[in-house]
Amino acid sequence: MNYLTGYTLKPSQISLIGEVLFTDGRDYDLRANQLTCEAYGYTYDSTTGTCSAFRFNTNLDRNISNINNKNNGAGNTTQLGSNTIQINGTRNTTRGFNNNCLINGSSNEIANSVDNAIVLGALGEATATNSIVLGGNAPEDNLGERQGIQLIYGRQTTNNSTQSSYLNNITGEFFEVPENAIIYFHAETIAVRVGGSSGSGAVGDYGSWVERGVVINKSGTLSIQRERDTIKTSGTVTNWRILASTSGTDFLLTVRGQTNMTLEWICNVNITQIKTGVAL
Repeated sequence: MNYLTGYTLKPSQISLIGEVLFTDGRDYDLRANQLTCEAYGYTYDSTTGTCSAFRFNTNLDRNISNINNKNNGAGNTTQLGSNTIQINGTRNTTRGFNNNCLINGSSNEIANSVDNAIVLGALGEATATNSIVLGGNAPEDNLGERQGIQLIYGRQTTNNSTQSSYLNNITGEFFEVPENAIIYFHAETIAVRVGGSSGSGAVGDYGSWVERGVVINKSGTLSIQRERDTIKTSGTVTNWRILASTSGTDFLLTVRGQTNMTLEWICNVNITQIKTGVAL
């Protein structure tokens, strides 16, 4: 989940009794004020000073509890709403409202509301739906300190304006670079024409590129260095382009096509990350 504009907290987990806890990117068990709580669509209790996703009831239907999970190992936790989860290993956690996830290893974690994620290794952290994470950490390292991440961005374009592609082709979704982390990204990109009225070129024209570089998050401020190689093209691909950039704490891949050409885009993004745990 992205931060709402103007807010420094976002939900991180929902407890078994319905309390919503928040994160600022560093701490993950924070309580929000009424304004923040209600901005994310939850209910604020001024008597207890807590934010709630639901009113606790011991007779809650089983479909919001953990169902269809398989836990092979000790010390693993599947929080409320974790369904169809397979865990092989020890001390792993799904933070709740997760579906169809696989963890194999130790001390890994899948963030709240992340679905269809695979985490392998040690101390890997999945924060994006449909991601594959490989954690390569020693027991004394921090969660997500050294890891590789695979993501998919996608978009359809019909004109020559520069537009954001989206994580999993879901409008408004992007990968968030953790605070005081540095990433190397390698985005293998293909665009193919599938329609459009332009008489220039034809359906089946394509272009392929590699967009790569480094993004660093210094205490909440991102900067980027990048470059691009054209791999192969066929047909009329004038003006087509992929470009990496940032906005707030989001990693963006913007794409540009051509007027009256319908193009489908995919970016297979491999990320190498160090999350330092110190102010950069």
